[in-house]
Amino acid sequence: MVCIFLADGFEMIEALTPCDILHRAGLDVRLVSVSGKEFVRSTHGVDVKTDLALCNLDPVAVDMMILPGGMPGAKNLYESKPLIELLMRHAEQNKPIGAICAAPFILGKCGLLQGKKATCYPGFESDLLGATSLADGVVRDGNIITAKGMGVSLDFALEICEMLCGKEKRDEIAKAIMMA
Repeated sequence: MVCIFLADGFEMIEALTPCDILHRAGLDVRLVSVSGKEFVRSTHGVDVKTDLALCNLDPVAVDMMILPGGMPGAKNLYESKPLIELLMRHAEQNKPIGAICAAPFILGKCGLLQGKKATCYPGFESDLLGATSLADGVVRDGNIITAKGMGVSLDFALEICEMLCGKEKRDEIAKAIMMA
């Protein structure tokens, strides 16, 4: 199962674009509320219904974690102790992690970017502790994919699709949505 974690103040496009693309790829994708609330409010005041609460999530069932940006959404994710504990266990198992916009700062502050290449929304580079910060829109280094922001949400989602399903599936979806 692919889990996209939502906290109040999340960037809607950065969360829902990967959700859409990965559903098209046939994956089991869940929107997970870190607060436990059924509806989570985006940065622009749109309430999005989640599939489950973090407190009800079976950590063993999580194949990939995706952290959307937006402020204060990324800050609220970082302040969720249960989410950070799950993230650290997930990283210890070398499972895939995606973070976009401001959210890569979470990975940096947790020490998960040591020796890796990464990108983020401009201004958060100093929080990518131990990483080589790149200006690229999307960066994949091992099990971690980071992205700069909303404008590269489709590229981010397609990179995740390729990581989980292979290049053929990525190309098929890119063609179907007029990206190729």
